[in-house]
Amino acid sequence: MRQQHDTSTHPAPRAAFTAADAHTLRTALDALGGVRDLDTLDVACGHGHTVTLLADGGARRTVGVDSCPDRVRRARERHGQDAPTVEYVVADAAEMPQLGPFDLATAVYLFSHAPDRDSLHAMFRGIRANLRPGGRLLTLVRNPGAYPHVDWSPYGMRILDRVPEGDAPLLKAQFLTEPPQHFEYREWAHADFAEAAVDAGFSTVGWQPSRTPPADASRDEAYWAAYRAWPVSSLMTCTA
Repeated sequence: MRQQHDTSTHPAPRAAFTAADAHTLRTALDALGGVRDLDTLDVACGHGHTVTLLADGGARRTVGVDSCPDRVRRARERHGQDAPTVEYVVADAAEMPQLGPFDLATAVYLFSHAPDRDSLHAMFRGIRANLRPGGRLLTLVRNPGAYPHVDWSPYGMRILDRVPEGDAPLLKAQFLTEPPQHFEYREWAHADFAEAAVDAGFSTVGWQPSRTPPADASRDEAYWAAYRAWPVSSLMTCTA
């Protein structure tokens, strides 16, 4: 099973929803005291944006995992030979090899691309098996229920259709780049994510709302307030 990951490329300048998600993740990492001297894992690493964040934060070891060999190749090129604490592995998140143990794992949008319930549970189990007792998982997951009530186009993406099928509805969407980039993901409920995490052996599961960057001339406070009323994603936190 090869899942899509829309984290591998970002619109330029960065779309508002991805800027908010990046700010949310950075804020959560800071609240935990940072990652210095921790062993860290990033699943669905794309071209290595979160891997870079973890490595630059002083992680002792950072491993990025992605199912796409081309994305992993580009991520390795991004870091070159000057990052001895950074490794990349080509692997499917639903068939995660033993790479740890790690103190912290991150996953941006990964679980929203699980095609069925078995795969969703397998992804959580694979990450849990790679965490030390007390280790944490921070994952950004897409919020359900927006389409067709909410228009995210001012923030860089648009939902085109919702197809009820399988274990979770399929949402067809696009990044509002030029030209638009089409992608798909599953509309899992937060309860589905929590069930999979508990089944995998995580002892606690929590949720944090999206946090937005400081307002500026191009994106004022009214713009961000409207986004916070119904954001694209939420941060799920799990403790092993």
